[in-house]
Amino acid sequence: MNNQNKSKKIFLLYSLLVAGFLLFLGVMLITTIKYRDLPSLYAQNSSKAVRGSIISADGFNIATTIKLYKAVVNTYYIDPQKRELFIKLFSIYSEIDAKEVEQRLNKQKGIAVLSYNLPQKQAQYLKQLAFELRRLKVFIERKNPITGKTSLHGLSIIESGESREYAYDKLLTPIIGYPHKVEEDGYTYVKGVKGLEKKFENELQPKQDELSQGLRDINSYIILNKNSFTKQEINGLDVKLNIPISLQIRVENMLDIMKEDLQAKEVIATIMNSTNGKIIGMASSNRFLPKSIQKEDYQSLNSSMIEYSFEPGSVIKTVIFSILLDKGLVNPYDMVNGHNGRYTIGKKTITDEHKFDWLSAEDIIVHSSNVGIAQIAQKLTGSEFNQGLIDFGFSKASTPDLVYEKVGSVPSTMQLNNEIYKATCSYGYGMRANLMQLIRAYSAFNNNGRIVTPKIINCFIDNHRKEITIPNEEQIQVIKSTTADRMKSILIKTVNEGTGVKAKTAGLEIGGKTGTAHIVEEGKYVNEYNTAFIGFANDKESKYSIGVIVVKPKKSQFAAQTAVPVFKKTIDILVEDGYLKPTIIEDNASKPNVI
Repeated sequence: MNNQNKSKKIFLLYSLLVAGFLLFLGVMLITTIKYRDLPSLYAQNSSKAVRGSIISADGFNIATTIKLYKAVVNTYYIDPQKRELFIKLFSIYSEIDAKEVEQRLNKQKGIAVLSYNLPQKQAQYLKQLAFELRRLKVFIERKNPITGKTSLHGLSIIESGESREYAYDKLLTPIIGYPHKVEEDGYTYVKGVKGLEKKFENELQPKQDELSQGLRDINSYIILNKNSFTKQEINGLDVKLNIPISLQIRVENMLDIMKEDLQAKEVIATIMNSTNGKIIGMASSNRFLPKSIQKEDYQSLNSSMIEYSFEPGSVIKTVIFSILLDKGLVNPYDMVNGHNGRYTIGKKTITDEHKFDWLSAEDIIVHSSNVGIAQIAQKLTGSEFNQGLIDFGFSKASTPDLVYEKVGSVPSTMQLNNEIYKATCSYGYGMRANLMQLIRAYSAFNNNGRIVTPKIINCFIDNHRKEITIPNEEQIQVIKSTTADRMKSILIKTVNEGTGVKAKTAGLEIGGKTGTAHIVEEGKYVNEYNTAFIGFANDKESKYSIGVIVVKPKKSQFAAQTAVPVFKKTIDILVEDGYLKPTIIEDNASKPNVI
């Protein structure tokens, strides 16, 4: 009986083991053949490359790009018991008021965007928060009623676009220009519209986004090995300028003051190295905030240095005189009849502000005689006159570094064969030019007869901080070096004895020429003026060409009272900042005198 009971027990135990094993096999079979929503064995990370920066000569970022992120959460997956915890933690990490976070959650059921414009630093903090929220089980799994699958979605921080930042607000506008936003596949980019932002769009724009993919570990991080793939991020090139911020700020502040003092519409100034064309200062009194352009800023969006074309007035006399001198058609000591300040050619009567009976040819420039230049200009043929202006760079783009330049115009050979047209053009009427063209032309008088090309850009800088140099433009010999030396002496005399006397600076070599011209509006001359002073300032080591234009000054119509003082203040800034060093000589009494 005992053996029979024992056999039954063994059989029962064996049956249970077999049944358990069959049950195990059945479960395994079902698990094997049943579809499961398994996580991918692979992971992928990507990051957008960004637009390059614009950097000053002294290493400051004038325009930079920052990435923006959006914070997205699906309210359906937030545990109702931990909703308040989520709101509180998100508010702390994002610095968004808790009430505002709650309103956004309530307003957007399902997928809710809690912020569209998170800066990169906050986005990093929120990514850490997203991990902590999962650890704290703030999010719960939900079953899809249609598919029957369960899933869990937490807080997602996603790249949404980029923003262009201008750390120094209005500095260097309108030269630097401004961008606009472009959306592509849900990502917001910026593209240049004006100025340097537009001109160097191809160089500034990002080249290659970052991409990494491969097998993932338990924490969903990519396992970097020979089977993984990585594509490096290549941002746009940085553009480095020749203009230092420290100098630019001072010049802009000075122009702001002078605009108010002269009651002018605008005051513009440019400082260029006469020997290599590097622009170290380029400023306007009319500027704007690139990220916040208002309707009243519209007239300031254009760069007046190249986009404001005007009749240059008497500053062109120097160019015409140099052409005559270079061709041997005039001698600086030739005597010219001043006709007591009133001279008639055909039906045109030409007048001078200062009346002269006779004056030397060079004094036509020194004292800015319209009567004098109109007479000696007749020695040029129409072809010589036209070609001379073109050789000096008029009616051509002055710089490769800016866009939308208004190159102005010069009269045709046929027009200049007419003695009246030749006379009026000789003192700056009947042609148009911009400030940069005038600066470039005048560089010949301070550079042995060669004109240089104004260069705002120094170099490009790649992702490895390697500088990519820009080839220098060829310098063009427009007049003989001996002619340039003579013209330089005449311009120095103009400052020492003539219309530019207020620009004199002890210890420096200063030369230049004034110009005043009526403004044309709707095809007619109006009772308003542009005034100009174009010249140079040199010490023993440095040579700078400087140009100033004052648009519609109400205080005075004379360049000597408007443009020359701005020119002088520009020189003072160059001296104070160490760009120019006046010569100091000790006298017999061992007392330092500046000469």
